[in-house]
Amino acid sequence: MTSSSLSRPSSDYRPDPGRWRILVILLTTIFMSLIGVSIVNVALPSIHTALQASQADMQWVLSGYALTFGVVLVAAGRAGDLMGRGGLFLIGVALFTLSSIAAGLAPDATWLNGARFVQGVGSGLLNPQGLGMIQHYFRGAERGRAFGYLGTVVGFSVAIGPVLGGLLIEIGGLELGWRLTFLVNVPIGLVVIFLGFKWFPRPLIQLPRQRPAPARIQAIENNQATDMAGAPDSQAAARLGWRSLDPIGSLLLGLAVLSVLYPFVESRSSPLTWLLLPLGLLLTLSWVRWERHTANQGGSPMVNLQIFSTASFSNGVLIMALYFLGMTSIWVLVALYVQEGLGMTALQSGMFGVPAALLSSWAANWAGRRVMTYGRKIVIGGLLLALIGLMLSILVIFLEAQGRISAWWLLLTLSFIGLAQGAVISPNQTLTLMDVPLDYAGSSGAIMQTGQRIGTSVGIAMITAAVFWSLNSASWPIATMVGFGVIIAVVLVALLVAIQDQRIRQCRITGVIPD
Repeated sequence: MTSSSLSRPSSDYRPDPGRWRILVILLTTIFMSLIGVSIVNVALPSIHTALQASQADMQWVLSGYALTFGVVLVAAGRAGDLMGRGGLFLIGVALFTLSSIAAGLAPDATWLNGARFVQGVGSGLLNPQGLGMIQHYFRGAERGRAFGYLGTVVGFSVAIGPVLGGLLIEIGGLELGWRLTFLVNVPIGLVVIFLGFKWFPRPLIQLPRQRPAPARIQAIENNQATDMAGAPDSQAAARLGWRSLDPIGSLLLGLAVLSVLYPFVESRSSPLTWLLLPLGLLLTLSWVRWERHTANQGGSPMVNLQIFSTASFSNGVLIMALYFLGMTSIWVLVALYVQEGLGMTALQSGMFGVPAALLSSWAANWAGRRVMTYGRKIVIGGLLLALIGLMLSILVIFLEAQGRISAWWLLLTLSFIGLAQGAVISPNQTLTLMDVPLDYAGSSGAIMQTGQRIGTSVGIAMITAAVFWSLNSASWPIATMVGFGVIIAVVLVALLVAIQDQRIRQCRITGVIPD
């Protein structure tokens, strides 16, 4: 599948006049879900005290959400491609809102963790629909701007989340404060549902229905006709009915993601738990074979595997996974270093990330307006900024350990990390999904998000393990510098992939075949 055969903006494309207000709904919901994640981190100590929760319970407050979110992503994305993204988006918002109510009223830790599982499912339903709808309603430079606004919302929510959480806990006190961190999602969710029913095009959901196969479909069955992406078209999906949702493929991939994520998010795992990793590999191989079999039989696979032959998509997914594998751990290390190593408070620790998050918002909007002009060069520049920020942060930690400067200089060096986030994440999303057929926009976006989830979980486990191993024979400053060194190595690999992708793009423009 070449880029010329993919879903480029066509000459008969007519922008939907309601696309910008639809984007407002999407961004408001994403803001709500991200605020919910960052607030929980701040609320954990209060939850621990108020519910007399164990350390295992605290681990699952975070891990339960991450697991269900990652497991349902791709299947939910494909369901949205086939059944309508608007309806599934609102179902996800409703689940997220209801589970926020359940979490806020939780009488004990078990109830709270159950609510968090459901909240993860709701977030897993709505997130791929959001990416798919941006793909659907925006083309060309407008798509870059839309993803830029998405990056702005991400950066702002990361900055405001801990501050809002601390304020709610301060206002509500020990018993009520942490509950407000969940209940704050409810009014936002209700407004989003109301506006969605008012502004989203009808029908919100169109169930797959089986119907007789015309000659065109029969040709597909005989492998004689496919759509521009090399996969059965929407008529084939209609012919297959509910089988077009590919339940077997969904189950195989869900179990594969669960097998890979579980050992990393469950900190109390026994050594036997790591046997799930080779099981996850086997399940992934089984899923690939099933998807190929489904496509060869004229069916509708949940993921069109031919999209991985598109350099912009495969390289973009790899860059995103590597970026999240390394960079997400920065804020974990900063919090550990500042609180455990320097003895600062949690509020002081949260302040270290505010300038970076605000700069990330600005950079995402700036890059979104220029990504269609400069392409992967913006991502390369962002990764270079990340390396500069990491190396300067190591220098600050080293000099602070020598008593020469204050650790508050990290606000300046970590600002480079914020600029990097804005220049990498949203532009990379735009470029990665640019050549993906619209019929697979939801599932393809979900693949990218699944790579993010796996990268985040593996990275935090790997890098924090390196830090705590270093603490056996070194101080917190040395251990933190070791962790930052590992992140630098990962970012360097992501930079090499980005440079290679830019080289491929340049060769495509000039007509020179790359070596």
